[in-house]
Amino acid sequence: MQVKIGLVQKSCQESKENNILEAINQIREIAKMGANIICLQEIFSTLYFCDVQDHDNFKLAEPIPGDTTERLQALSKELGVVIIASMFEKRAQGLYFNTTAVIDADGEYLGKYRKMHIPDDPGFYEKFYFTPGDSGYKVFDTKYGKIGVLICWDQWYPEAARITSLMGAEILFYPTAIGWDKSQDKETNIEQYNAWQTIQRSHAIANGVHVVSVNRTGIEGDIQFWGGSFVSNPFGTILYQAPHLDQDLKVVEIDLEKTDHYRIHWPFLRDRRVDSYQPITKRYLDND
Repeated sequence: MQVKIGLVQKSCQESKENNILEAINQIREIAKMGANIICLQEIFSTLYFCDVQDHDNFKLAEPIPGDTTERLQALSKELGVVIIASMFEKRAQGLYFNTTAVIDADGEYLGKYRKMHIPDDPGFYEKFYFTPGDSGYKVFDTKYGKIGVLICWDQWYPEAARITSLMGAEILFYPTAIGWDKSQDKETNIEQYNAWQTIQRSHAIANGVHVVSVNRTGIEGDIQFWGGSFVSNPFGTILYQAPHLDQDLKVVEIDLEKTDHYRIHWPFLRDRRVDSYQPITKRYLDND
């Protein structure tokens, strides 16, 4: 089955409403280019507010489903496309999540995935805002295939990709917000980006699925978001990579039958020793 993946790599501004309107226009544009599934970046409707710890930023959160989701549902139904939209979710008073909503091509809200792994680093103070996901890993059965959604910091954990793939995901999507500190040297920047891309390509190889990673771009505070959104085939080959510093709309056609091809010729799932993996549930294994 051939599926056309739409990547929306964008920068953001202070106005939440303007960001939403811009995203809607970009979805319309990329749908005209033939996209079937359109993925927006992590927290697409606001600036990346996690660069500071500020209680006022909690006002940016909203219920999911809610007003923004409903607007995207209407758009999805109109255009006949699947939309993957990452937002700041207010579940209850004092309880907030980093959440991605998935909307099917007929406008149906299929559900949401709450980010499981929450970082806490200079410029990325996400633990201040987000509760770790409490609904487990998710697979969504859309018109154009079964998709798994993970979010940004989840990218570094092979366990998340493995579990989502074992649940039947044919494509792994990673809405993302990651960048370079403006004071870093070029060599460090290259090393960091390469590590980020390599770990995700390894998920594609180990699980025999396509991986789609959609990052933001632009300068916010001391961070240059590094763009570089990409699509990998099930054996780690880069089918497309976006520029680092520019906004980018791209449609990439993939063949879901490639999963069966690669899994037959490289039967990693067949040869798994599931009887030996119990230690992975431990934080660390002492050798004493």
